[in-house]
Amino acid sequence: MTEELTKDIIQWDIKSWSKALDYWDSKIDWNKIQNGLELGGRQGGLSLWLALKGKQTVCSDLKDVQKTAEQLHIRHNVSSLVKYQDIDATDIPYENYFDIIVFKSIIGGIGRNDNYEIQQKVFKEIYKALKPGGRLLFAENLIASSFHQRLRKRFVNWGTSWRYVSVKEMKEFLKDFSTCDIKTTGVLGTFGRNESQRNLLSTIDELILNKVCPNSWKYVSYGIAEK
Repeated sequence: MTEELTKDIIQWDIKSWSKALDYWDSKIDWNKIQNGLELGGRQGGLSLWLALKGKQTVCSDLKDVQKTAEQLHIRHNVSSLVKYQDIDATDIPYENYFDIIVFKSIIGGIGRNDNYEIQQKVFKEIYKALKPGGRLLFAENLIASSFHQRLRKRFVNWGTSWRYVSVKEMKEFLKDFSTCDIKTTGVLGTFGRNESQRNLLSTIDELILNKVCPNSWKYVSYGIAEK
């Protein structure tokens, strides 16, 4: 995968978050996958990733996702494989339907103002919408260290309202699934003020900090859960 394509798929803090793509690709037999759903699609990056694999894909968000995502899919000549739909992740209108459901960085925003229960509901809806044996591919912001928490509250517009989750909570959310595997990454990468800085800091993470820091200091969780 080219650097430019990875950027179109991941869009921000690319070096850290793209670890999820590499991991998912290593674990999925794509010959057995027919369709997929992206939740919280916004710019449609993960829908692009699924469509480039030749899979029928629903690109969804709360509203107007076609307006924000379609041009990316047209540019990569995959728009014939993508359907756009307004979907609330807490009320997914499908049951036993998808082989794959994928999301990146949506749970914290859904849980605004400390709403743990609504975050739980997202995972129950995902479980319902997957076929038996279907897979959830997830990548989500973690609460991370106290240093991360302080800086978010000071410098991130939504830092005081989002409900960032812990690895322990992710395990709890996924308890209904038959199997789940959760990885973590990223310590400094998120502090870069532009993509070049984030890339440099993520390289330091990869070479040193991911190996020596506890999971509770890392700000990205990613993995796979099977229904």
